[in-house]
Amino acid sequence: MRKLMVATLLAGVGVATPALAQDVGSTFTGPRVEAILGYDHVGAGSDVDNNNGRDDQSIDGLLYGIGAGYDVNLGSAVVGVEGEWTDSTAKSDRYDLTDQFGFGRVSQGRDLYIGARAGILANPATLVYVKGGYTNSKLNILAGNTDETTDRSFKLDGWRIGAGVERAINTNTFAKLEYRYSNYTDANIDYMDGATSADFDVDTDRHQVVASVGWRF
Repeated sequence: MRKLMVATLLAGVGVATPALAQDVGSTFTGPRVEAILGYDHVGAGSDVDNNNGRDDQSIDGLLYGIGAGYDVNLGSAVVGVEGEWTDSTAKSDRYDLTDQFGFGRVSQGRDLYIGARAGILANPATLVYVKGGYTNSKLNILAGNTDETTDRSFKLDGWRIGAGVERAINTNTFAKLEYRYSNYTDANIDYMDGATSADFDVDTDRHQVVASVGWRF
């Protein structure tokens, strides 16, 4: 199923109008907004040691959200800044009440990202880029063997790197295919009474393969 999804996304990214090559100046520059959809995998990092013998557990789901950014076309290269809000359907199995990669039984919540990217133009309609920045994620605590969330959650701080290909459909619309890796190193707990715990160390990995379709102003 993942191979089929990636093949479909690649086919979508490959669409562009031949006339675009004659209008480089207005492509890959200015403000942009986009819709994001893809695959999300969250699990224990390599340094985790919670002594429960289940460190290889993880959760998977569908990632969705919105993004915005601003790019500057330098001729053969593009640089820009960007931000995202995403959410995910990834969560623990409802009947598995054991510790999930160090956090207990959880569902993936919202994620906030801000960062920068830089790339080169493979041709006037295709941008190949790398990216990196700060990410803050939320893991909601699930109650018992139901899918109900409690009023407690983990908030995780970390960093993200990634790479992708953006294809201009025309001077205003574009499609992207992107892989990104995130690592969260610090966390705290938000309690039901509104209190927040002190920060503590974590090591949580996140892998995502996403596609975006957007509009450039």
